[in-house]
Amino acid sequence: MSESVLLCETSDGVATVTLNRPEAMNALSAELRRAIVDTFRALESDGAVDVVILTGAGRAFCAGLDLKELGGEFGDAGAASESVTSAELDDAISGFGGPIIGAINGVAVTGGFEIALMCDVLIGSTEARFSDTHARVGIMPGWGLSQRLPRLIGISRAKELSFTGNYLRAEQAERWGLLNRVVEEPDLLPVCRKLAQDMRTCAPGMVRNYKRVLDEGYALPFGEALVHERGVSAAHRTSVSPEMVAERRRGIQDRGRQQAR
Repeated sequence: MSESVLLCETSDGVATVTLNRPEAMNALSAELRRAIVDTFRALESDGAVDVVILTGAGRAFCAGLDLKELGGEFGDAGAASESVTSAELDDAISGFGGPIIGAINGVAVTGGFEIALMCDVLIGSTEARFSDTHARVGIMPGWGLSQRLPRLIGISRAKELSFTGNYLRAEQAERWGLLNRVVEEPDLLPVCRKLAQDMRTCAPGMVRNYKRVLDEGYALPFGEALVHERGVSAAHRTSVSPEMVAERRRGIQDRGRQQAR
């Protein structure tokens, strides 16, 4: 029996989702795209998972769409291209309300780059590399790369990557603000799991609500975003009592003393 193209392991409120086609550098076949959509929808419906870590098996995070499949070298090329729409894939990943940590263990190319950009936080190993080859293959991006990447690293840098298809290595990706940090390969998943557990220690429900207001505000002009934040804040304050604030303040102080040791 063949192994699943996607693995999902849940522990202590954190799901580790692994793209599992290492022999194909985790290229996004129709089967894998469908598995991603179904898995993220299931995780959101589950309610027991607070944070997702998304990574790849083997030496690649994701090499992008499976061009052999789309080129008709195996399977039905037409059926493969239409099996999961761009909106369906993006909506399934973005529809997970908690944080998604991208553990970028190797190359993230084109469609794989786009999948990485759907994550909320990116941590890369020293082997992480990014490349946008849309212009070289002769197709237009449809999973958000042309809009998300400039907002993260600036439009001029995004144009350099997209107009050349050149690789961006981990250290430079960190300098440009694409990666939050770079760690050695053996430390990648442990660092991501520690980060996930740090997120889980916040006040119940707050990280999901905070993610929502950040994402909604980021899509608005600055002035409108400030008004939006004030409205959300005012509505939320009605559910917070002075006793709750005092208790959480003591917890923050205790945590600060522990981290200072």
